[in-house]
Amino acid sequence: MYKSVFLMFILLATYSCAESKKDNKTTTETTNIDKKWWKEAIVYQIYPRSFQDTDGDGIGDLKGIINRMDYIKSLGVTAVWLNPIYSSPNDDNGYDVSDYRNIMSDFGTMEDFDKMLSEMHSRDIKLVMDIVVNHSSDEHEWFKESRSSRDNPYRDYYHWWPAEKGEPPYRYSLFDAEGNAWKYDKQTDSYYLHYFSQKQPDLNWENPKVRQEVNDILKFWAEKGVDGFRLDAFQFAAKDTTFPKFPDGFEKNFIQYYAMQDGLHKYLKEMNSEVFSKYDVMTVAEGAGRTLEEAHELVDADRNEINMAYAFDAVDIPKADGYDLATFKETFSKWDSAFTKKGWISIFLSNHDQARMVSRYANDSLAYRAPSAKMLNTFILSMRGTPYCYFGDELGMTNNPKLKNIEDYKDIAAINGFKKAKTNNEDLDEYMRNLRFGSRDHGRTPMQWDASENAGFTTGNPWLPLNPNYKSVNVNAEEQNEESVLNHFKKMTALRTNNDVLVYGDYKLIQKEHKQIYAFTRTLDKDEVLILLNFSENEASFTLDNLAAYSEIKINNYLELAHTESEITLKPYQAVILGKD
Repeated sequence: MYKSVFLMFILLATYSCAESKKDNKTTTETTNIDKKWWKEAIVYQIYPRSFQDTDGDGIGDLKGIINRMDYIKSLGVTAVWLNPIYSSPNDDNGYDVSDYRNIMSDFGTMEDFDKMLSEMHSRDIKLVMDIVVNHSSDEHEWFKESRSSRDNPYRDYYHWWPAEKGEPPYRYSLFDAEGNAWKYDKQTDSYYLHYFSQKQPDLNWENPKVRQEVNDILKFWAEKGVDGFRLDAFQFAAKDTTFPKFPDGFEKNFIQYYAMQDGLHKYLKEMNSEVFSKYDVMTVAEGAGRTLEEAHELVDADRNEINMAYAFDAVDIPKADGYDLATFKETFSKWDSAFTKKGWISIFLSNHDQARMVSRYANDSLAYRAPSAKMLNTFILSMRGTPYCYFGDELGMTNNPKLKNIEDYKDIAAINGFKKAKTNNEDLDEYMRNLRFGSRDHGRTPMQWDASENAGFTTGNPWLPLNPNYKSVNVNAEEQNEESVLNHFKKMTALRTNNDVLVYGDYKLIQKEHKQIYAFTRTLDKDEVLILLNFSENEASFTLDNLAAYSEIKINNYLELAHTESEITLKPYQAVILGKD
């Protein structure tokens, strides 16, 4: 069928050679690279509620993370991003904080946190904390005081609109069942602003006391030894507090009116001056502005704000009806090109706000789940930018077929979105079809550790249902299978860790018009690799005049690779990285 096929023993010899080089990092003599630990980091995102439960309440906890620390280390990741663990009434799974200096009882105690951090640091793993300060919980003491009277000292910690001025100008809420971001509060005959749930009132960042409170919170965690901060929804923090009327229908493109408003850079520069610059911490904000220029204004080193951009363009691409690979290539290439000389970006395909990546970007069928997941992990870990790998994706976890009806969902965005769609007489079948494809709950189902009851996640009733495929897709099974998604992930983290070209090398897209294959090179001085990724369920051929120059197979998610001196034929969802000898 093919003109020639690499013999198995040659392939195995190549892998053996690659494995022997793991401890001998390929570095460069180039001196003009601005090396930083956070650029070289491989970030593993843990959703603590779903990672490991130790007390049988069906909810993951910090002791569970501690118990799984050797597993985390074995992945080859070098940093953990932990979703919020602060005290919270849990209206939005911890993104509604009632005490920024305490631990939610579901997760444990501050002593548990201190031990977890110590265990991470003893394994050379850094910890990035999620900081939620665009808003707080309505059960935070600040808000309780703020709503108690109009002349309370905490009144200006939040955005209030007195009812005698009439209804406030409409603002869109992402999580409100009616889509209205103003909530009437009878106690002081006023409305308060909430861009998200009504239990998440927005903080007033124009108030310098609020900014100082946040800086003090950041210092508290930095002094504990935390290595980085992810600023949740922070591009929404600055607001025009005169609240002018927005054009009708603005909510269809609300980012243009909510993100990067006047004052935001001032706030970030203050945080940098008072906190970030005083500690060796990594900083990243959720969102990267509305334009590439705004992204640079956030992250360029001479701006003295934050370290890296975390843009959402790519995660918005997949839809229930599929997506165009050309758009995928164009999006990632655009961001890389814009940051070739200055600034730094994040690379990710999933997080706690997305459904499982293999179900969205590739193929989660029994036949193609494993190669698909390997291919996507190869992509994330071979691009320029700091890679963020979401827990469970190293196994190829998939969307959960048990999430069928709206009653099966726990996410406030899904539930209130359904109520809003029903109120507006929208097509509820279409709403549920999109929810089954893209709901955040898919990415939050419990970690699949083994084939025992509840996948080894809990001895109790899990807070979200386990995916039925856990009996075959689990850590224990995949650790024992050399060709598993998990072991491929470990090979990729080792390859990236030991090859500067995959961190700092220039990126160049090749044959952007190819409809099935995403091909690009990474080049650093004389070191060059070729990455070929088949995003389709059909075989695909790739030709290149100097293909023979790439004679070393560094990674292959299949046991064989069919090629001649000028052509490679990739199997469905095959991913290979070839190096020049």
